[in-house]
Amino acid sequence: MTDWIYFALLAILLWGVVGLLQKLGTNRVSARSLLVWLMVGFLLILPGFLRGANIFSIGVRAALIGILGGITNGMGSWFLFASLEAGAKASVAIPLTALYPLVTILFATLFLAETLTSMQWVGIFLALVAGVMLSYETSGEMTR
Repeated sequence: MTDWIYFALLAILLWGVVGLLQKLGTNRVSARSLLVWLMVGFLLILPGFLRGANIFSIGVRAALIGILGGITNGMGSWFLFASLEAGAKASVAIPLTALYPLVTILFATLFLAETLTSMQWVGIFLALVAGVMLSYETSGEMTR
């Protein structure tokens, strides 16, 4: 197995735990407060990533892309927290928002001229079906 798969599996594990922590957090504090504490968590690990890094040698364009990525990540997190705070089930909202790569795929085909195979299109279709199936609830099933 190549090294990247280990990083990907660790990301899955950590994001799975964070989904639980996000729901527990929004049961106790507002979405805004939770976002602030999420950023504090990022700041706590920042020194480890800054050690030995020359972050100012990347150029303005790359820095701007990174900043925009941070802004969109933060806003996406806040909207997820707001949905959890508004009563969404973690078992529904977290996997549903995890369909965000479909937006990336759309943008990659539009702006990066990437192409997809027919098997990949089937996977996209199945992901959309899964999203609909996950989010379908009758009014009696909704609980906090």
